[in-house]
Amino acid sequence: MTALLIIIVAIVLLVCGYVFYGSWLAKQWGIDPKRKTPAITMEDGVDYCAAKPAVLMGHHYSSIAGAGPINGPIQASVFGWVPVFLWCIIGGIFFGGVQDFGSLFASIRHDGKSVGEIIKDSMGKRAQKLFTIFALLVLLLVIASFVNVVAGTFYTAAGEGLGFVANPTGNQTTAMISLLFIVLAIVYGMLTNRAGLKTVPATIIGIIAIVVMIAFGLNVGFAMSRIAWIVFIGAYITIASLVPVWILLQPRDYLSSFCFMP
Repeated sequence: MTALLIIIVAIVLLVCGYVFYGSWLAKQWGIDPKRKTPAITMEDGVDYCAAKPAVLMGHHYSSIAGAGPINGPIQASVFGWVPVFLWCIIGGIFFGGVQDFGSLFASIRHDGKSVGEIIKDSMGKRAQKLFTIFALLVLLLVIASFVNVVAGTFYTAAGEGLGFVANPTGNQTTAMISLLFIVLAIVYGMLTNRAGLKTVPATIIGIIAIVVMIAFGLNVGFAMSRIAWIVFIGAYITIASLVPVWILLQPRDYLSSFCFMP
């Protein structure tokens, strides 16, 4: 079976999953497209801030393509293309898609609260405490794995020390582009949510900036020790989880979605 045929079959199955299974779930849960979300009814410009549909789509499109969904198929490829295909299609439709859809829906119906707060409202404080402990332990493992994978991606044995590197390795190039992407995301978030720049011109500027960043990163890399990268990534995760989503995470994911599309 050729790679093109596999891709076509995958696209067809994913579209069918969205159209049939997705619409069935929407009917079962009582989705109302006309119902205003907490981002509108409770807007405060900080935690509740309405996003443009295209930006929101790009945000969630990139979010589901995290370390797990990407590294999983890569590791499964050791056993051939069938495990990869099953991981992406079955996992995407019946696990990843439902999990994201369900958690978002539950949050929206509970004023944008987190899962812990939803459990408290539905099952009480004891259930919330048990879930919080479980989530903390699981997230420690997930974050540790994520930090290790990313640090390994940025670090190269030839990159001991700190600073810019001419004629960079692939790892140093990836590190530089990723660092620049963080800066670009913050600038994009400020331009669109504070300066009032429209989505289309902001997106055009963002895409041009991505091309410039990649060209720059291919010629000038950035190097740190593995420990330094682990500390940096840990600090980044902490900050990104605390600042309003429109400042960093949402514009970062939206802009990165244009990198995934090809």
